[in-house]
Amino acid sequence: MSKSSFLTDFKAFAMKGNVIDMAVGVVIGGAFGKIVSSLVNDIIMPLVGALLGNVDFTTLSVTLRGAVMDGETVVKPAVTLTYGNFIQTLVDFLIIAFCIFVVIRAIVKAQNLTKKEEAPAEPEAPAPKPDDVVLLEEIRDLLKKK
Repeated sequence: MSKSSFLTDFKAFAMKGNVIDMAVGVVIGGAFGKIVSSLVNDIIMPLVGALLGNVDFTTLSVTLRGAVMDGETVVKPAVTLTYGNFIQTLVDFLIIAFCIFVVIRAIVKAQNLTKKEEAPAEPEAPAPKPDDVVLLEEIRDLLKKK
């Protein structure tokens, strides 16, 4: 395989509409994810924390094993389960999933509306029968009468 045919094949693949659409979707999805993460981290979770008695979800954790110290030096760090981060990520996911659901539902409804607005196509008139078929049908009908 020559280098130029490889590059030609790659260019044909990369320039297909599907690949470009997917790339645009990934970029927009990444930006949308950042917006939703900011919404969750900076607006929703502080409100939920305030409603639950000034709880900061990012600090919620359970220490499984304490840190091993040698004076002021940490020999082994503490082992913790930071379930607050998990709760925050879960809320983040649920909001993203809900937003995607709403957008897809709106797209489907819009498609259904455009389908309903289109007038149903009238069935085409049947094509005239060839002369030989008409002749054979006449012969058949005459034979049935006898």
